[in-house]
Amino acid sequence: MRDENAQPKTLVFGGVERHMITSQARRRAERVHARNRANAGRGALKGRSMGVRTREWALLAGRELESAHGWEKAKALVTARAVMEASGLKFGDPKKKTVANLTKVLVFAPSDAASRIADHIAGHAAEVEEWLDAYLEAQARAEAAKKSRRAARKKTAASPETEEAEETSTAEAAASVSLPPLPKATRDAVLLALAPRDAVDIALYGRFLAEIPDSPNVDGAVQTGHAFTVHEAEQIEDFYAAADDAKLDRKRNALSFLDAADDAGAGMTGYQSLISGTFYRHAVLDRTQLRTNLQAAGMDEQEAETAASEAEKEFVNAFVEAFPEAKKNSTASTGSLPALVLAFEGERPYNYASAYQRPVDEGPVSAGGEGPAGPAAVRRLLRHHNFVSRRRDDLRTVRVLTYDPEIDTLLEELELPESLTVVERAEDLTP
Repeated sequence: MRDENAQPKTLVFGGVERHMITSQARRRAERVHARNRANAGRGALKGRSMGVRTREWALLAGRELESAHGWEKAKALVTARAVMEASGLKFGDPKKKTVANLTKVLVFAPSDAASRIADHIAGHAAEVEEWLDAYLEAQARAEAAKKSRRAARKKTAASPETEEAEETSTAEAAASVSLPPLPKATRDAVLLALAPRDAVDIALYGRFLAEIPDSPNVDGAVQTGHAFTVHEAEQIEDFYAAADDAKLDRKRNALSFLDAADDAGAGMTGYQSLISGTFYRHAVLDRTQLRTNLQAAGMDEQEAETAASEAEKEFVNAFVEAFPEAKKNSTASTGSLPALVLAFEGERPYNYASAYQRPVDEGPVSAGGEGPAGPAAVRRLLRHHNFVSRRRDDLRTVRVLTYDPEIDTLLEELELPESLTVVERAEDLTP
């Protein structure tokens, strides 16, 4: 994960710099992984409703009106945008085509929200079109009032205090042109379409939509920490030279060495920062909150329990399998698997980051080091967990999974408590 300067992100922990993978990057990778599997009919959540987080709901609803209901393209988009704007969502500057039809914020809603909005608009076309004409006319009057006040202000050489007063007056003049309210049935339909409903990933990861006060927010059941290297950060600056295909073809087909010499050199050169490391990752799933969210979305207790159990399995699968895709084509980073996964239940979260407050010393054991970071990190994690579990009675159903044969051998050598079970598949990590 990279910062605004294209440098790998870091944090300081234990007095030394560590490389970091942000929780936001990990959460999105895991959420999209689960959603894609469900939509493809795979995994525990296959067939379940999932969400989409986007600023393009007006565009999507407009396309639905156009493709499913035969509306003319421009009319469909104007109508969808106006209906959603009148429901409370704020949109970009209408003078800027790139953002005019995008909401100011990302809205996380069920994937069928756009089609539901379009279906309602098409089913109440006469009422919506009558409202739309009045709404657009009122908007035009408000904009004209703003322009008139601005023009009047420019004719006067005003002091800063007067300019501020004029600006306030302009806003008040625009506000005095009242916009007709959206018909209640249409607004209710929009709010229902955008509501979390039965989208399982919204119940898992939550959402916050402040622009529409009466559209429900959801406290997420998943908590994610930044991943960081268990050892001190190590970084290299990789010099690269990229070839220009056309240039090389000319050189290859040159009739003389003089022509070929003109095409000498790389097509492009530069540097990119690369890192490698053993990361500690931590996430928590609040099983009670997940069931509360699903019931609040309209499921009965039994249905919520079934959906929650499926969501737990898919969450664990995504935690194990999903990985942010930055630089994936040039580093094949998405092919890695965790050296060890430790899963357990407790009455409260337990973050074992402190096990790595002192960075792992990868030096030879004979020289006082801990050896390779992977096995050293596993030893620390299990030792830390065993130490905590002797002091906390609520830790239970402890399971570990490894994809590393060296770690598997290490697990056989360690004195693991009887309460800990070694499993061979990610789906066996859940209770």
